[in-house]
Amino acid sequence: MPGGLIEEPLRARCDEPPPQELLHAIEEFEHGEYFEQHETLETLWRGTRTPIRDLYHGILQIGVGLHHLRRGNFHGASVLLEEGIERLRPFAPTCQRVDVAALIRDATRTRQRVIELGPGQLARFDWSEPPRVRLLD
Repeated sequence: MPGGLIEEPLRARCDEPPPQELLHAIEEFEHGEYFEQHETLETLWRGTRTPIRDLYHGILQIGVGLHHLRRGNFHGASVLLEEGIERLRPFAPTCQRVDVAALIRDATRTRQRVIELGPGQLARFDWSEPPRVRLLD
């Protein structure tokens, strides 16, 4: 981690406004541009020294899990969705205006459906309601 870890409570920066890079990545996520949101968030995540970096990493992982789902990669989809969900849990219910609880709920539902479908049936996934990253006012 560049510059080393900063010792502060995990949620210390949750009341701060979301950085511009996060807002841009959320737009990409909402447009189904999961690979692009990964690129945007990776830059933010890698350059952040505080524990809040796990919020960005968790959103990134859920997006990459959806990218794998779209490509029919069962292992990548199931593992990255689960890792993203777990990384986000400490930031629920909200952090930097992100409705983390809703994202966890949506991603959990998606992961359960991925498991139900199994490796050979991912093409049957219903993309009408994919997980979303919602911002609260």
